[in-house]
Amino acid sequence: MRIGVAGSVATDHLMSFPGHFKDSLIEGSLESVSLSFLVDELVIRRGGCAANIAFGLGVLGLNPILIAAVGADWKEYEAWLQRHRVNTDFVHVSNVSHTARFLCTTDLDHNQIASFYPGAMSEANLIDLAHVASKSGGLDLVIITPDDPQAMINHSEAARALGIPFAADPSQQMARMSGEQIKLLIEGAEYLFTNEYESALICQKTGWSDADIASKVNVRITTHGAKGATVQRKGAPTVSVGVAHERAKLDPTGVGDAFRSGFLAGVAAGLADEQSAQLGSMLATYVLETQGTQEYRFNQSELHGRLSESYGSTHADEIIQALRSTTNFQ
Repeated sequence: MRIGVAGSVATDHLMSFPGHFKDSLIEGSLESVSLSFLVDELVIRRGGCAANIAFGLGVLGLNPILIAAVGADWKEYEAWLQRHRVNTDFVHVSNVSHTARFLCTTDLDHNQIASFYPGAMSEANLIDLAHVASKSGGLDLVIITPDDPQAMINHSEAARALGIPFAADPSQQMARMSGEQIKLLIEGAEYLFTNEYESALICQKTGWSDADIASKVNVRITTHGAKGATVQRKGAPTVSVGVAHERAKLDPTGVGDAFRSGFLAGVAAGLADEQSAQLGSMLATYVLETQGTQEYRFNQSELHGRLSESYGSTHADEIIQALRSTTNFQ
């Protein structure tokens, strides 16, 4: 299955300040602030929803097509993704903007001062999904993840017009999108990925009920944090899957992206919804156990063992066999 992954590519620049921000804030002078903090640690991590999901699909043996806008400064990041089976041939490279960046400084009280620079992501609306589909040999599925809002809507409309099944993953961009924009993004989706809060936000912004949402998409996948995930497919009973057993809890950043990677890899391998969600939950746990969204590693044997531990050997056998038969997973 040829899967397109549309959305953001970004780098996270995370700094640690060995003091307290509050010591530099003077009461009565906050209307005129000029502050500079000498940090003692800088960590740069790869991120962006589309890049994270594409990476996970590549780790599981697929060759996803990344559909994103970046700056000319992304060559090192591109090489990393290519080494993990991600096709970057259709990435739009801006002539004027840098790749998106998240910059965050954290003090000893865990207070944070952060900025997000969208950069080249603002040019994502220049990407033509029809061109990507034509030149890539066709897309069997495209997942539309947080990006420039107009680009997200453009991709949904193009997928509907071209008859390409698509997965809608509005996530944090729903805060910027109107109810009408959310409707345009979601309606007709094969899959809708949200968490509980995002599901409620869709209802609030669109005026749709839960039943209305269910009628607009074929499969609705909702994550519930530590309670696992549910999969609601039209005409089928709701499937509930618990979280995979964790061995450590280091950083939750990117667990949702990893879940989507695993679920869609299961779809590509022809697995049932339950096993797809189990694979998604397992990848989410791998991310939770590591620092960074693209730092997890495993092989067939180890993945089989972890799946068996969480979901039983029968399901683990089915998942690994399906991946072996349909992907380049080793």
